Amino acid sequence: MGQEISSSSFNKQDFERFEAALREETRRLETWFVERRFVEEEPVGGFELEAWLVDEHMRPAPINERYLARLGNPLVVPELSQYNVELNTPAQPLSGPALRRMHNALAGTWRSCQEGAQPLGAHLLMIGILPTLEERDLTLEHMSQMLRYRALNEQVLRLRRGVPLQVDIRGPENLRLVHSDVMLEAATTSFQIHLQVSQRDAVRCYNAAQVLSAPMVAATANSPFLFGKALWAETRIPLFEQAVAVAGSDSPPRVSFGSGYAKESVLECFLENLEQVPVLLPTAMEGSQERLPHLRLHNGTIWRWNRPLIGFDAGGRPHLRVEHRVVSAGPSVPDAIANAALFFGLVHALAMAETPPETRLSFADARANFYVAARQGLDATLKWLDGRRLSAQDLLLQELIPAARVGLARLGLDESDARAYLGIIEARVRTRRSGRVWQMERAAACGRDMARMTAAYLAHQERSLPVHEWGRGC
Repeated sequence: MGQEISSSSFNKQDFERFEAALREETRRLETWFVERRFVEEEPVGGFELEAWLVDEHMRPAPINERYLARLGNPLVVPELSQYNVELNTPAQPLSGPALRRMHNALAGTWRSCQEGAQPLGAHLLMIGILPTLEERDLTLEHMSQMLRYRALNEQVLRLRRGVPLQVDIRGPENLRLVHSDVMLEAATTSFQIHLQVSQRDAVRCYNAAQVLSAPMVAATANSPFLFGKALWAETRIPLFEQAVAVAGSDSPPRVSFGSGYAKESVLECFLENLEQVPVLLPTAMEGSQERLPHLRLHNGTIWRWNRPLIGFDAGGRPHLRVEHRVVSAGPSVPDAIANAALFFGLVHALAMAETPPETRLSFADARANFYVAARQGLDATLKWLDGRRLSAQDLLLQELIPAARVGLARLGLDESDARAYLGIIEARVRTRRSGRVWQMERAAACGRDMARMTAAYLAHQERSLPVHEWGRGC
């Protein structure tokens, strides 16, 4: 969905042409898997960070067009709403000082982005859901001025036959509302972690990402509030799923945990896309079909929490990536890199295990774990390998953080970097001081003054300290 499209209005012939091209490109992709055409290099890691523009009162600032024009950085791009932007940094081979390089790249980009916001009276904030956000902020008036977003809204409502979107989220407090467009999706910002893998390892890595999604959510939860209500530990999860839901459809949901583990190949996901998921944006795609433009655009409108991606290197060679979408933005740059380190280490450890973990945990249990962790964070009780039940906290401390250390070592990442970033995760989990917990405690201390709490959050974030070291008072 990062690419712009040429039109937001479509007719029956547009859908027919797009679907024919999609079918042809899927056949081509199938041939690539048979011929093993994908780059077989060592693992490469990267990420995308979505962030909020806020004004001096900590309210969303709808200025991303002016802001991006002033910033002039091609690695910082618009998101769905005028309040949001996305930051990208160069991918890194996962060896040696890769984690430190990622940290330095993100910190440098973040610093320049903050400096670019100041002349506009704004700040940049990384957080899963902005606590000061109000439903009235999420209108088409505040949608970014790109055709792909207008088309996305029109096509989702077309598939819904004009029926408004309904949100029903039940946690410590409950939220029910009806919304007339897809702008609710803009309330959710994430830290999307990418792992480029070989074709040989793709199935194991994709399945490992699904198995570990629940403990990743528990360890990284950072969006407990929506419109002033205390809901799930990671409220992004149900909100995003409901924000683009297509009622009454027989096709798989566009945002989901997926329909199962990959069995023989991640090609299975693309075949499911073709056969079961309606085309949303049937725009004419320019350029060679060798780059699979229709297939990649269609895949970009299907938001599995773990999503296989096809990319190309500078020489035009295709590669495979797993995109892990479960992690919230924030709370700080060190926290973000620590979250990435945990993911890279765990995927490698689980994917290289002698017995595949997906044979020891059913997909139904992995999915159930994911939603209970999204509801309860570190308080969740998870069903783990071979039917064992552990709290998310115990599972992370006793098994997964040590496994991540082994995984990072096997990847050849710098030992002191691995120790430092996984140390952040261990301290956060041991003290139960996640972003979610900090927000809940600080909001209570502030008498639910969300602006005051958000200002304190921003102040801590700007000090670039991990969240478990943040102060508790208001």
